[in-house]
Amino acid sequence: MPAIVVRNLSEETHRALKVRAASNARSTEAEVRAILELAVVPPGRVRLGSVLAGLAPNEHGVDLDIQRSGTAAEPIDLG
Repeated sequence: MPAIVVRNLSEETHRALKVRAASNARSTEAEVRAILELAVVPPGRVRLGSVLAGLAPNEHGVDLDIQRSGTAAEPIDLG
């Protein structure tokens, strides 16, 4: 999993992060992750899977009536 290091963070910012994390019952690291996630992945973002699922909302798949042959296939000649 990727990791980053934030250097030269002011004491005031670090203290504010710790207070915010505690008020949200999270570790400081988890709080930073949550802040970054909200900053770069907006909650209203449309994801590809949702778009694809919305293309055919009333389709529930297709039932195929497939019958297997009882005859064995010939082996492939690799020589």
